[in-house]
Amino acid sequence: MSASDKPQDTGPGEPPTGAASAGRGPAEAVTVRAKTGRTGNAPAPGSGARPPAEPEPAGSVLRPPYRALSLGIVSVVLLVAFEATAVGTAMPVAAQELNGVPLYAYAFSAFFTTSLVGMVVSGQWCDRRGPLAPLGTGIVAFAAGLLLAGTAGSMWTLVFARAVQGVGGGLVIVALYVVVSRAYPEALRPKILAAFSAAWVLPSAVGPLIAGTVTEHLGWRWVFLGIPALVLLPLAAMLPPLRRAASGPPEGADAPDPWDVRRTRLALGVAAGAGLLQYAGQELRWFSLVPAVVGAGLLVPAALALLPRGTYRAARGLPAVILLRGVAASAYVVAESFVPLMLVTQRGLSVTLAGLTLAAGGAAWALGSYLQARSRLEPHRARLVRLGMVFVALSIGYVPLVLVESVPVWTLALTMALGCFGMGLVISSMSVLLLRLSPPAEAGRNSSALQVSDSLSTVVLLACTGAVFAALGGGTTGAAHTGATAERAAGGGAFVGVYAVAVAVAVLGVAVAGRVLGSTPAQKSP
Repeated sequence: MSASDKPQDTGPGEPPTGAASAGRGPAEAVTVRAKTGRTGNAPAPGSGARPPAEPEPAGSVLRPPYRALSLGIVSVVLLVAFEATAVGTAMPVAAQELNGVPLYAYAFSAFFTTSLVGMVVSGQWCDRRGPLAPLGTGIVAFAAGLLLAGTAGSMWTLVFARAVQGVGGGLVIVALYVVVSRAYPEALRPKILAAFSAAWVLPSAVGPLIAGTVTEHLGWRWVFLGIPALVLLPLAAMLPPLRRAASGPPEGADAPDPWDVRRTRLALGVAAGAGLLQYAGQELRWFSLVPAVVGAGLLVPAALALLPRGTYRAARGLPAVILLRGVAASAYVVAESFVPLMLVTQRGLSVTLAGLTLAAGGAAWALGSYLQARSRLEPHRARLVRLGMVFVALSIGYVPLVLVESVPVWTLALTMALGCFGMGLVISSMSVLLLRLSPPAEAGRNSSALQVSDSLSTVVLLACTGAVFAALGGGTTGAAHTGATAERAAGGGAFVGVYAVAVAVAVLGVAVAGRVLGSTPAQKSP
């Protein structure tokens, strides 16, 4: 699972990262609280009216008015989660069969790059037309990407298919949280959001096993081709109640703001710049300087405009929170992405066993998220964040040790679970701290910056590690499991290089974690 794909736990009643509010724009909003005009239920002062009684608890999200919608949207999250865990298991075999191991990192970064654009578009689309159209379009795009991936005849086609999936995933994740804000009362929102997070636990545990079995017995293509058919049932179940509860602009809302073309253009600039940088890193020739310079020229100004001032120097408070989110997420995604390929090509494991080393991650992540939400630990949140980053750094640093034959592979499963536990502490705490440091009027925009930092940092680090992987001979790893000693040694060095970069970023996160609390006021995004 990726840090970007997971809906993040933020505690009861607290808006999760990655959502959009009904009234805010592109990937900007993580709040799922609907706009209500007046706040509270108290009568006007001096009116003599008795305050209304407290509303009764709303009950279960499976009550008749919500049952079909709840089952539908949770099923969509479940399938997205399964796809995220299954792809990592099947990708080593797909890359080898398509002679595309040097492009391995592209298959992951393409998704994150285009999902950023999808989130920006979805946020504005939801504000103007409601979540129904972007949700439906996103599901169709996601399924189309899966079908294209399953029929890919080359690695570049597979990379393009993952890019199509990313657009769909970005549209879906924002629209889902807008659905929550529009279709569920306040008392039920924590329950449905908890269901979103719980939907990741089962795929994390059984996804690698199922994907590995399918890959070994039917072929890797069926990991992609089998999921689109499963989307039809939840889509059919949720469309009727979704039309009734959340179609069209918010009721009573003012005319929607004009489409923010500048923000969409910035997202496209980030995507194009990241793609050019990764292309330059893969080619490693003199002429690669041209796409590298152009890519940096597109990406850097766009990123600076999308993130609050002070982010890249880890200014205390909000900027450090946003930077740490990107640092933690990118280091973890890189570590997780290369584990199956390393175990298959260097240790000779089957794709099923390689994928199972990540199986405990979902439960460990959920445990970390649960613990950070305990009220008695609130005074120690800064220490929790730093401890979590230490766990992540230790976990990543341990991975290349498994290249040594005498080191048992099962120990990697334990250390990866430790890293996921640390991520649960860090990522959820970043959401809590962001809301604490943001004035209400800036909560949506600052939350958007958190998501942008996540996706952007992941894309950039995947581009860097992909370049390191290619430069150190990673393209020869496909032959390693056949017993070719020279190729295996070269491949081992490539993996060491990748994890050296990832652990350095995680150690940087330990340092940044000491700056997430401070007196720096909340900063506005430009």
